[in-house]
Amino acid sequence: MEIKPIRDEQAYREALREIAVLMETDPALGTPEGDRLDVLSTLVEAYEARTFPMDLPDPVEAILFRMEQQGLSPKDLEPMIGKRNRVYEVLSRKRPLTLAMIWRLHTTLGIPAESLIRRPAEH
Repeated sequence: MEIKPIRDEQAYREALREIAVLMETDPALGTPEGDRLDVLSTLVEAYEARTFPMDLPDPVEAILFRMEQQGLSPKDLEPMIGKRNRVYEVLSRKRPLTLAMIWRLHTTLGIPAESLIRRPAEH
């Protein structure tokens, strides 16, 4: 089983093709094919993390995403942000989040604090 690091686009595409073939056979864990699939997947994941890094969303995008996930309305954010007009100011990027708001959004909705403390994107 010769496996090499993925260093370029061609090796990346080849690894993806081989993963697709292996996944069709659904190899059992601990078999040579299963081990190969595991190692190739790990290499592809490492290559993608280096080549296509994903940045955290800005705070408003993180809040809107969680609202969509949980079917929340701006009214549902009032306990975490304040009165409805303040919620709308935050969601429209007219008012920054305070530390207290960040803490409540993080603990109540589980939004990563790292996303909430970022500077909002200019829209």
